[in-house]
Amino acid sequence: MFSRRTDLPLDKDPLSRFLPWLIAFMVFLAALAQAGLIGLDGMARRWDSGLAAMMTVQIPSDEDGGADEDARRLQRVLNLLSETPGVRHVEVVGQDKVLDLLRPWLGDLESADVPLPRLINVETEPNADVDARVLQQKISRTAPGAQVDDHAVWLARLIDMVRTLEALAGVVLLLILMALAGTVVFTTRTGLTVHHGAIEVLHLTGAHDSYIAKQFAGRAGLMGLKGGAIGLLLAAPTLLGLGQMAGRLEAGMLPGMALPLVGWLSLLVLPAATSVTASLTARITVMRNLRRMI
Repeated sequence: MFSRRTDLPLDKDPLSRFLPWLIAFMVFLAALAQAGLIGLDGMARRWDSGLAAMMTVQIPSDEDGGADEDARRLQRVLNLLSETPGVRHVEVVGQDKVLDLLRPWLGDLESADVPLPRLINVETEPNADVDARVLQQKISRTAPGAQVDDHAVWLARLIDMVRTLEALAGVVLLLILMALAGTVVFTTRTGLTVHHGAIEVLHLTGAHDSYIAKQFAGRAGLMGLKGGAIGLLLAAPTLLGLGQMAGRLEAGMLPGMALPLVGWLSLLVLPAATSVTASLTARITVMRNLRRMI
């Protein structure tokens, strides 16, 4: 399937036998880098759309006033938030949810074990300019000790870090592509040296440079396709395993990290892209070197 008849004994080249495995290793790394790039971009988009217009108000429990005072403090804050311009929606987080958030760090707890704060999720209008510091001052007068967490502040820093990681993943992909091209160039030039005599005979019989280059390009393309398929087969279970491990993380701040369908489809293009890259690289290398032989 991955072989083809040629006028040159390219199948006997010792380096060509290892080329598919070298390509498979590079495609494996490229698949991991590409999947990471797609996953990071999706994560940043979900964070940006889901948390950019969100704030969280934390009201500590009043140990002296008891549950009744906690309820009154909560209601006063809710009234203040409902009257604040730019606030779109408020939602009180249930105590069970608070316990779920604390469980990864404190273990199994009951609401009576510790004085739990009351949390309020505040959704603002998309274009509203709600100053968290001003809101903090107003809420502190109504409920002393309350804190306002503006998600947009730390979210911007987090997204900047994710974008930096995306850039690094892109650089890794570029380096892998350059390494792939360099490997094909080295293998092709070695093949030209090994088959120098046969190439001279083909020239004497009237063969054009493009005909000889086509044979090298076809061979490189087939090896690139074979290596790409092997690398993708190795990368698929690795990515599935990493996705399952990420899904088991008990970290509520992490969104779903599973690779989307579009991501898997983009990975399927890697063997074909590798084949085309190897074929074009081999053809260009042969044409340039044959011109020097004339």
